Amino acid sequence: MFNSLPEIRRAEMLRAFRASFILFIGFLIVTEQVLTKSYLYHFDHWIKNLKHHTFKGLSSHALLALDDMGLRSFTATVLLVLAAFIGWRFKSWRPIYLSVSALLLLNGVVGLSKLIFGRTKPRLALDLLHAGGLSYPSGHSANALLTWGMCSYLIYRYTNRKPFRGIKLNWLVALITITVCVVSLIRDTHWFSDLLGGVLIGGSLLVFLIAVDRAWPSTRQPS
Repeated sequence: MFNSLPEIRRAEMLRAFRASFILFIGFLIVTEQVLTKSYLYHFDHWIKNLKHHTFKGLSSHALLALDDMGLRSFTATVLLVLAAFIGWRFKSWRPIYLSVSALLLLNGVVGLSKLIFGRTKPRLALDLLHAGGLSYPSGHSANALLTWGMCSYLIYRYTNRKPFRGIKLNWLVALITITVCVVSLIRDTHWFSDLLGGVLIGGSLLVFLIAVDRAWPSTRQPS
């Protein structure tokens, strides 16, 4: 079985590169829809025009707490602390390198995209591009998927008692990401396409880093 590990890693690498490319194409499609004010743009406004319940008091604080699961400072702190612990435990810098790379890519790509598109937030009741807004793509949804996804990946790779049988937390990453997106819609902080674009670009960057990790295996990594 151990003789087959390089082949398994290579297969994982190729799948991750393909998935990253497909997700990035999805992000470009969503961006085209926003720029041309096509079908997805109209869907944004259909959701915006739905009657939203107003949350106050404890329920408002609960929503804000759920929204913070995609907050950049919080997610970055969790990821770096986890990476540092795993790196110390397994005497490897790889978890830290991957985590720092994820955060730099995320903030660089998403931050630059926000500046380029300059889309205004739905709370302003205006949907304008190149108007100095920072709505598209959503940093919260991208943060949620990429940082919690990287946490899940590190746990999977470094909790293996047997090769390729680590703890899988994909379901938790999906739950957190969906929660952040739904709460953002309820709180009227992002258009639907903002959130979808954030998920797609965050997912593309995540699996790209996974592909890179598979391309250069670490001897400290159990699988």
